[in-house]
Amino acid sequence: MSSESYSKTYEVIWADMDPNNHMRHSVYNDYAAQTRVAMFNDFGMPIPKIAAIGLGPILFKEETKFLKEISLSEQITVSCAIKAMRKDAARWTITHNIFKEDGQKAAQIIVDGAWLDLQKRKLGIPPKELLEASMKFPRTDDFFWID
Repeated sequence: MSSESYSKTYEVIWADMDPNNHMRHSVYNDYAAQTRVAMFNDFGMPIPKIAAIGLGPILFKEETKFLKEISLSEQITVSCAIKAMRKDAARWTITHNIFKEDGQKAAQIIVDGAWLDLQKRKLGIPPKELLEASMKFPRTDDFFWID
């Protein structure tokens, strides 16, 4: 599988900082979520379009490993790629890596998610358009299909 990933670069702002003068723990996850949303958008499935077809992304699990401190005004790059997915794209695992300006990995965030049917309030199956977009997402080197 491809080791390519999707990424975005951000500047860490004052509101992201904690009293210890490094980026707050929850902000790592916020940048991962923003990058994930941007990936859906850039692959032709913005969240409002997904909502219009009656689905919304939900997370079951979010695991964060903190590796290096990130400082104020630092440029960070956040990548994301599919680590695992059902063949119908109804369930998925996405790995995000956050890199410091110097290229050091600062954190890894892995999320397990699915699609929520917004009318039934139960797990849903994506329609063809969302399935096709999901199949184009970058995948990790250790990608696998979920049974």
